[in-house]
Amino acid sequence: MRIGQETLMEDNLADDEIDIELAPIAVQLAYVQQVNGSYLQLQGHSQEALKSYADFIKRNLPDESSVAVAINNLIALKGPKDISDGLRKLDRLLEKGNEQQSFQLARGLELKLSSKQREAIYVNRVLLLLHSNKMDQARELVAALPQMFSDSVMPVLLQAAVLVRENKAGKAEEILGQFAAKFPDKSKIVLLARAQVAAAAGHPQIAADSLAKIPDIQHLPATVATLVSLKERAGDVDGANAVFESAIRWWSNAMTENNKLNVIMEEAAAFKLKHGRKEDAAHLYEELVKSHGNIEALVGLIQTAAHTDVEKAEAYEKKLKSLPGLKAVDVDSLEKTSGAKHVESGTLNTEPYEAKTKEKAKKKRKRKPKYPKGFDPANPGPPPDPERWLPKRERSSFRPKRKDKRAAQIRGSQGAVSKEAVNTQNPKSSQTANSKAGSQNAVTESSKPYSKSSRKKSRN
Repeated sequence: MRIGQETLMEDNLADDEIDIELAPIAVQLAYVQQVNGSYLQLQGHSQEALKSYADFIKRNLPDESSVAVAINNLIALKGPKDISDGLRKLDRLLEKGNEQQSFQLARGLELKLSSKQREAIYVNRVLLLLHSNKMDQARELVAALPQMFSDSVMPVLLQAAVLVRENKAGKAEEILGQFAAKFPDKSKIVLLARAQVAAAAGHPQIAADSLAKIPDIQHLPATVATLVSLKERAGDVDGANAVFESAIRWWSNAMTENNKLNVIMEEAAAFKLKHGRKEDAAHLYEELVKSHGNIEALVGLIQTAAHTDVEKAEAYEKKLKSLPGLKAVDVDSLEKTSGAKHVESGTLNTEPYEAKTKEKAKKKRKRKPKYPKGFDPANPGPPPDPERWLPKRERSSFRPKRKDKRAAQIRGSQGAVSKEAVNTQNPKSSQTANSKAGSQNAVTESSKPYSKSSRKKSRN
């Protein structure tokens, strides 16, 4: 990127022209960061790729093909996290066309992008529509894809995805099976999808039949384990056993460095032992011991042969290496003990066990509980308050005191003072005023009758 900028600057190109010329390289660098983040599982690389794609799209360069690739890769990297934003970005690239074709890429992208790039854009749009539950638009777009990409398997896979989303797993299995039978050279991924759909829908036999039609993966340990599990769920134990037998034959004749015969044989022996075929399991364990000298197989052989052939089990038991420090252990005395004791140092005690002849320790005498002074256990009375240790404000019975709001009310015109406020501010003056008023009242009362008598005398 830096070399390209320096070269274009030597040609006296403007900054906008340099950005346009280097746009494909910027998108490719972001894609490299995306691939490194996915393969190496590095979160930092993925975040750098997200930032690079977002910055490139915000620049809104006139390079339409680079912008379309950046938008598609950004949507693929985000996944179903920001569906509405992804649909808005794709709306910049898609538009409705003529009557023959329902959807087509806008602004001449049909000619600038390759078939794989255009298919990826349409596929991501269908997936976003499925995640946003826009089933009508998804169904309409999926119906138009077979005409656009007739040589691809993605249209039938998307059609099956739409049917599964509509809870029509049986119809999806039927469509995938018909396509696999019609195009055997493209049937591998379709059969894998059919097996996944059938297994998720609770059809283990259909899933197993789909996997069995892919000969390239029959011997792989993952395929063998999946087939055995599916046939067990379907109740076909003989079919599961046949899968093990076929895988053992393939690995026995395979001339590869990374041979998985011992892994397959161990799992087959465990499977046979689980389903009561002890003789077959013992035979497989014995072959593993003779060919590979596996200790785990030797232990499995001894455990299995102990049910069918005790002499063989004892003969192979002698091949087990004895643990150091266990020669002087008396097995009969050890069985009488209550159990093994943990040894912190990791060394074993080689002294012979001596049976204890001492009497058992006397049981501790139960002491009577001590009660508080004056407490009668026969009549304990009401139980104590369980909230007695809490502060009063935290108890359920606590009720805060109500404040008298009327005391704070002040009535009257502006600047007026209430009588209560005056009394509280100058108590001495109120007392003197009350005393004066009382004396005046007394004088008037005493004078009133005198005035009446004087009036009567004057009248007379």
